[in-house]
Amino acid sequence: MDSSTQPSQPPTIEELLAVIAAQQAQIATLVARVAELERRLGLDSSNSSKPSSSDGFKKPPRRISSMRQASGKKSGGQEGHTGKTLRQVDNPDKVINHYPEQCQGCSAALSEEMATEYQKRQVFDLPEPQPLQVTEHRAHVCCCSCGTKTVGLFPEDVTAAVQYGAVITATIVYLQIQHHIPEDRVVEIMRDLFKIDLAAGTIGAMVTRTAESFGDAAAAIGDRVRTEAVKHMDETGLRVSGKTLWLHVASTYLLTFYRVAVQRGSMMSDVIGTIVHDCWGPYFKMANVSHALCNAHLLRELQALMDFEKEPWAFAMSRFLRQACHAVHLAQERKTTLKPSFFQYMLARYDYIVSQGLAFHAAQAPPENPNPTAKKRRGRAKKRIGHNLVIRMRDHRQSVLRFITDPAVPFTNNQAEQDVRMMKVRQKVSGGFRSLTGAESFATLRTVISTARKQGIDILETLTQDPAVFLQKLKSA
Repeated sequence: MDSSTQPSQPPTIEELLAVIAAQQAQIATLVARVAELERRLGLDSSNSSKPSSSDGFKKPPRRISSMRQASGKKSGGQEGHTGKTLRQVDNPDKVINHYPEQCQGCSAALSEEMATEYQKRQVFDLPEPQPLQVTEHRAHVCCCSCGTKTVGLFPEDVTAAVQYGAVITATIVYLQIQHHIPEDRVVEIMRDLFKIDLAAGTIGAMVTRTAESFGDAAAAIGDRVRTEAVKHMDETGLRVSGKTLWLHVASTYLLTFYRVAVQRGSMMSDVIGTIVHDCWGPYFKMANVSHALCNAHLLRELQALMDFEKEPWAFAMSRFLRQACHAVHLAQERKTTLKPSFFQYMLARYDYIVSQGLAFHAAQAPPENPNPTAKKRRGRAKKRIGHNLVIRMRDHRQSVLRFITDPAVPFTNNQAEQDVRMMKVRQKVSGGFRSLTGAESFATLRTVISTARKQGIDILETLTQDPAVFLQKLKSA
């Protein structure tokens, strides 16, 4: 019989075991990969740092474990709240009288002189767009008896033969910087509402000149933020000429300072006091500052561990942080401080939960390598997500709990996140910047506008006045 027609030999037990081992390794790899992808798919704004806009139309369910505590009050306006209902005024700008023409009883003719009383209704509306008001400045030449001719001086802000006034410039800056409206649409708004035809280049020049005039004011705001006892810091990317740069924000309840940096890790210099941030590494390299971590970030990370890994220490830590936040807020409402004994109890409870988390991960097997055939990476061995988080909370214990030890430090970094969020809104509405000058002008003007709004200063009034007036108001605030 030909050897080619002989039946093949069945695999040996050793070969079958090798195939099974290879299949088991592949299955373990695929299971780990599926778990990782399911985790990524399940992340939303409630359990990660993803923005709420990424949730889409299917919003995540409201978390019972939110750090908000139920107030027990009904939704809507509370008792004593002063609403903004439209009310009649005593001195209207215009009065239109309506008289009946004939009597409803006998149909006799009626006249204005027969009126004895009236009822009134008021309509609030904007006036019709008016033609541009043109003001001509004339610098007269006076001739003295000595024969010398002296020319009058124009105001400092009147520098050209023809130019637009401060109100138009302030309105354009307000629309572009405060409401992020692109230049082309600002052109349409000015034409449709005010019958003013402008070129997009003119609008850009107005914004640039205004930013230059407020440069010293923005720098002064930055200097004040640097020396505040507690300030919030955050950063976000922005596109400039097709490249990614970074917008850094340092803010307080009453001040906001923006600056553009080429590198994300380019931190603000000469800062003192306490900075609240999201535990990004370069913040810890800043000298002469204390640190406070954003516990809202930590709660979202803990929520993810609770949703997917079901790690028991995460449930305990999430509950502890929310209860600690509630205790601090309750003490502030009562205008008291936490008792030293209660504070020591909270520290001990925190340390106990961290030790539980470390013990939990020490008992776990090393995480599976999702790609065992890949070249082994140098450095520290990979840890689980929860393991990294509990180590971070152990190493930065003082920064996590600073909101307990210092009443001036808030529980979250929401202030900086709110101040930096407008850049994302700007990018969605208007896109990126064509030049670095445009981005820096935006940062300067946004610094002034955001600070003015926080201080309760009228924005349009600020933009139409001399920057020195705004600086004086800022110093007296």
